[in-house]
Amino acid sequence: MAKQTYKTGEKAPESGTFKVDSLVNGSSSSSGDNTEIQMEKGEQFPPSPSSNEAANWVKVS
Repeated sequence: MAKQTYKTGEKAPESGTFKVDSLVNGSSSSSGDNTEIQMEKGEQFPPSPSSNEAANWVKVS
């Protein structure tokens, strides 16, 4: 099953810890962007903390 990803600007469907999976422009997060953030349900996903670009986020816990 494919992992569920959420883009910058989308609202979090649930509270939890999320991290950048890749950048929306197609780049992988190989720039060392493994920052984890805490999100509350309904908050908007931010840009990537390291590159400030739109990102795809995945839930880690």
